[in-house]
Amino acid sequence: MPVTDDEIREKYLERAIRELNTLTRDLQACPHCPRGNLMPVLGSGHPQADVMLLKHAALPSEIEEGVAFYGRAGSALMKSLKRLQIDPLAVYGTLCVKCPLSDPSLADFACVSRVVEEIAIVQPKIIVVMGAEALGAIGEMDIPLARPLEPRLGEIQQLTPTLDALYVPNIDDSLDEQDAKREFWAAFRQLGDWYAAQPPY
Repeated sequence: MPVTDDEIREKYLERAIRELNTLTRDLQACPHCPRGNLMPVLGSGHPQADVMLLKHAALPSEIEEGVAFYGRAGSALMKSLKRLQIDPLAVYGTLCVKCPLSDPSLADFACVSRVVEEIAIVQPKIIVVMGAEALGAIGEMDIPLARPLEPRLGEIQQLTPTLDALYVPNIDDSLDEQDAKREFWAAFRQLGDWYAAQPPY
């Protein structure tokens, strides 16, 4: 009996879940960063999302829950995704610095580079890079076939032959002041046009 597309997709999903679980165990056992007894802040969302959200480091609310984009930033992003008619189930969010450190610059770069593994597992079609620190970190990672990203807000750029990128301000710096909110939205809304142009499965 021939294998259906749904069965193939199901197998890929099962594999992605397995690989993310392995990555989680590796992160929890990682000895490189001086995080003491605190657990790393893990990515969350669909294991095969089209859209990957990436910011540099965690806020206290994310550290407390152990999940990226938990709290105000996550709520604001959910509203923005809804406004852009992007299915939240098509999104995965993660951090460059997964260890809860008082100074994210203390993070071991081998740990920051684990984002490359996450990209390989999730296989998003676009990465939304939030803020200058995340942009700098992406530039230093060894992503196969990657081209340098320019710090141009709100512009879809090609990161690799199969992966786009959108640079936006850091959501954590964009929650209080009206000007900062406007600047974030002006850049982030380009994701809506990109998403609408994607072919259906």
